[in-house]
Amino acid sequence: MSSNSSIMEATAMESQRGTTPLLDALANPRDIRSLPDLALPQLAQEVRADMIESVSKTGGHLGAGLGVVELTIALHYVFDTPRDILIWDVGHQAYPHKILTGRRARMGGIRQGGGLSGFTRRAESEYDPFGAGHSSTSISAGLGFAAARDILGGDERVVCVIGDGAMSAGMAWEAMNNAGALKSRLIVILNDNDMSIAPPVGAMSNHFARLAKGDAARGSMFEELGFSYVGPVDGHDLDALTPVLRKARDANEGPILIHVVTQKGKGYAPAEASADKYHGVVKFDVATGAQAKSAPLAPAYTKVFADSIMREAERDPRIVAITAAMPAGAGLDGFAKAYPDRFFDVGIAEQHAVTFAAGLAARGLKPFCAIYSTFLQRAYDQIVHDVALQNLNVRFAIDRAGLVGADGPTHAGAFDVSYLACLPNMVVMAPSDEAELAGAVATAAAYDDGPIAFRYPRGEGTGAQIPAESAAFPIGIGRVLRKGCDVALLCLGSRLGDALAAADELETVGISVTIADARFAKPIDAALVRDLACSHQVLVTIEEGASGGFGAAVLQELSDSGLLDRAKIRTLRLPDEFLEHDSPQAMIARAGLDKTGIVRTVLSALDAVPIRSAMRKRRPPAAHKERDERKTCVGT
Repeated sequence: MSSNSSIMEATAMESQRGTTPLLDALANPRDIRSLPDLALPQLAQEVRADMIESVSKTGGHLGAGLGVVELTIALHYVFDTPRDILIWDVGHQAYPHKILTGRRARMGGIRQGGGLSGFTRRAESEYDPFGAGHSSTSISAGLGFAAARDILGGDERVVCVIGDGAMSAGMAWEAMNNAGALKSRLIVILNDNDMSIAPPVGAMSNHFARLAKGDAARGSMFEELGFSYVGPVDGHDLDALTPVLRKARDANEGPILIHVVTQKGKGYAPAEASADKYHGVVKFDVATGAQAKSAPLAPAYTKVFADSIMREAERDPRIVAITAAMPAGAGLDGFAKAYPDRFFDVGIAEQHAVTFAAGLAARGLKPFCAIYSTFLQRAYDQIVHDVALQNLNVRFAIDRAGLVGADGPTHAGAFDVSYLACLPNMVVMAPSDEAELAGAVATAAAYDDGPIAFRYPRGEGTGAQIPAESAAFPIGIGRVLRKGCDVALLCLGSRLGDALAAADELETVGISVTIADARFAKPIDAALVRDLACSHQVLVTIEEGASGGFGAAVLQELSDSGLLDRAKIRTLRLPDEFLEHDSPQAMIARAGLDKTGIVRTVLSALDAVPIRSAMRKRRPPAAHKERDERKTCVGT
């Protein structure tokens, strides 16, 4: 039996009994287009139930997808996908799209090693014409598809779906400005659910709210940009939605914006009641909505940052905090309640956040700009031009530094050390545990000589004891935790625990290991680096960051000092590729940054030959002291 005939049979039976599943008979969107309009509400119920059941077992993004079930069905029903181009902004909301585009059977492995991506991805399906993961890119990409179509003489439609929170980004408006001028046939769906990850902020969201209530001039802002405005339309009413989409599909001139009002978490009571907490979930019980969160063994790094900045803010009224639409994710929700006049959520607008912080700093305040590593890279020009060039005292709190597991390469904080440490005037720290993070916050609060950044990973800390009062670090000075003779492991940031474990294993085969914590990627502790290179046969640098970071700075220092031949130097870092999503532990192992990878690197550098007895007779390096008190070796 053909796919279409099975669908029609299921539809006929459904009209008689109203209970026959439709979803099982659908292989792809072409099958959806064989359904009558009256079957679509039942399909929406089945897709919603299927998604809830699937995500309850895997975790992932829930609320956003539940809010666009009807919209997703309507888009594939009305448009000839994949010939017609459908681009989802960010991709948080694309789970129903994946279910309906031939990937339903693979949803059980979403965001897991070897499984589906949590976002749209070109390599995954012909129904994903453009990859996502960061917000506010869809209109720019869609306009590119539309302009290419016009040049090549095509006639496909191009549809972009963007949320009201994502519309706060300047890039979205740059694209709309360009689209209105080009007058290309482009359809933009504004998915207005009054919620991104956190409630949207700013004048733009207020305007959307007035539009949704019919209290504002109908679409004037969009019409001035050259868009035809349609709406607002109830995004859960398929009888209202499909005719509007058909009319937009058949229009022949200019860009169109359709304002669709939806509810995040629609159809699942726990998600409707708490849209922010059900944006991203771990495994949960469908009946109760209770998420299966294990008791933490140690405070999360984000919580340590939150507590630390609160302590500093209590002491210093000049401290202010800025985030870009992530108050809870960045750990600043408590700060916002305690100091509402000193907290700023600027929306999804990282470029603005950085230059706004620069303006605050120019007037003598102490701004902490708390942005995830992968999102901060969107504001790189502002970091260079508006902060570093002017040597302004902006403090960058960089969360989610390093690999992030299930969110994969779009959210991995791989590049921040490389892109910050090359900038004049910039200081870059990478604390190795939660106690060191508290010290880094204190250091940043006390530092008044230019921009300073500190990076810290996602997830739980190590269990390190956090002092009641954290002292600021001497700038550019590292520390030695263990003294040995043969091999030096010089760590930057979160891989220190693996280095200590590797040292224990190496000691069992007679290899004496020094462990040093660099603390700073810039300025590097040049005296410490030279000491380690001169007093060990092997020096290995370890960092959870990309090429061109800390290891490269160590090599440059030893080259400039004429000491590259004093030891075998190895730099452990992330490989030169975008690592696919997996468990954090599996990703670290793949990168060679776990205990096994460190041991393997050391043995390879030593050519796996037992350490010569003469090596064991060497004295260990002198205890690490302040820079001006240490003796350093020089090249010959």
